[in-house]
Amino acid sequence: MSIFVDENTKVIVQGLTGNQGRFHGLRNRDYGTKVVAGVTPGKAGTDVEGIPIFDSVKEAAAVTGATASFIVVPPRFAADAIIEAAAAGIAFVVCITEFIPAKDEAMVASVLRRNYPGTRLLGPNCPGIISPGRCNIGITSGDIALAGGPVGIVSRSGTLTYQALYELSQKGVGQTTCVGIGGDPVPGTNFIDCLAAFEADPETKAVLMIGEIGGEEEEKAALFIKEHVSKPVVAYVAGVTAPPGRKMGHAGAIVSGGHGTAQGKMDVLRDAGVVVAVNPTEAGDRMVEIVERL
Repeated sequence: MSIFVDENTKVIVQGLTGNQGRFHGLRNRDYGTKVVAGVTPGKAGTDVEGIPIFDSVKEAAAVTGATASFIVVPPRFAADAIIEAAAAGIAFVVCITEFIPAKDEAMVASVLRRNYPGTRLLGPNCPGIISPGRCNIGITSGDIALAGGPVGIVSRSGTLTYQALYELSQKGVGQTTCVGIGGDPVPGTNFIDCLAAFEADPETKAVLMIGEIGGEEEEKAALFIKEHVSKPVVAYVAGVTAPPGRKMGHAGAIVSGGHGTAQGKMDVLRDAGVVVAVNPTEAGDRMVEIVERL
């Protein structure tokens, strides 16, 4: 099985007529994802390589039966696009847009919790989700993923998401689902959401978790793992040498007041029984060792 999406997931691309939307939307379709519609206000009745375009998500979902949306729009439109998808009854929304103002992200999180609890947001500022051989929503290259499991991946870092996939695939270890949750301060889906889903998935036998400095999400995940996860977990935390007080790439990757350090996160993960690696390649090696013993 996979988590959140599968081969039957029907996807709308909000922004399909733009350069990035077209590139990634068609790439997802060519991977085998069921991309059934695009949404661009004012362009209803046109198409992108046979994919029909609608003026609104509500209309697109009603006609196609889509349950997922891939949002590829500029930052100033992203919050409205997420809320539009939720209001249309879309259950799973992937937003890759970067540089969305923090106040907009906080507003979206609040509105989704209050008005649309049935909608799960992945992102913003994330690579998306791939269930190898089944569904790919986002910007991850399907070429580096290997179908068949038994490893689930969840990562805050986009680049390290790709490396984790590549490292495992090169070693012949397949993945059930790889989820890039993004590194912004207000993510829609967090480590715990993914860990709980992997724990419930019978095909996922082990989990590779990639964190980074800043915030307390890894510490919260460690407590959840200790209390609720029975499957082996390997973790790598990026940012060991990052200077305190300086933002490192992601809006959420900042160490402040002695909190959010890589070493602190690594320590609490070890205390929870997680196998902690000191670099991405070692994380892959440790996971291979675990899979060989399953």
